[in-house]
Amino acid sequence: MGARRSPWLHPAAKPLLFIVCLLPLAWLVWGAYADKLGANPAEHLIRSLGDWTLRGLCLTLAITPLRVLSGQPALARFRRMLGLFSFFYGCLHLLAYGWLDMGLDFGDIAEDIAKRPFILMGFTAWALMLPLAATSFNRAIKALGARRWQTLHKFIYLLVLVGLAHFIWMRAGKNNFGEPAIYGAILALLLGWRLWQRMRRPQPAPGRA
Repeated sequence: MGARRSPWLHPAAKPLLFIVCLLPLAWLVWGAYADKLGANPAEHLIRSLGDWTLRGLCLTLAITPLRVLSGQPALARFRRMLGLFSFFYGCLHLLAYGWLDMGLDFGDIAEDIAKRPFILMGFTAWALMLPLAATSFNRAIKALGARRWQTLHKFIYLLVLVGLAHFIWMRAGKNNFGEPAIYGAILALLLGWRLWQRMRRPQPAPGRA
């Protein structure tokens, strides 16, 4: 009897993940239409889109440890989609802020970025996502070369830290650090696992290339 095929290789797995990733947006659109977003719908929409951006980044980073610990290499095929959906929600988060909060007045937006540190952190995180999203396709990998592509995509570690700083700074105004602490713990675990894996790798013997 042949080896059992991984369920993650099922042809329906990727389309199903695509639909699941769209559910938060569908829920927010329905909530806006049905007036279910609370007393301040614009703020709820902006913050929810930001939350889903950070959640998507956490899920993207979780793929590698889950793949290794579960012995399911097929999980890696979902990493690109999760990363691109994180960028998608990050773009919607930025658009909602610029449109609903600032009325698409680019002068005011630029002034707000310069004046408020947590807005600057958020914009910086989005700017760091741009090159990662733009080079997430096979043609970009081929053009850059595998080594340079891998080096570029290590910026995701800086990106998640800047995104977390944006979230913490935003919540600091209301002295509400409970949720940021949870995200901080998750990211510390994900990044700490990678550091531990790197430290466990055998070092080359002296004198060897």
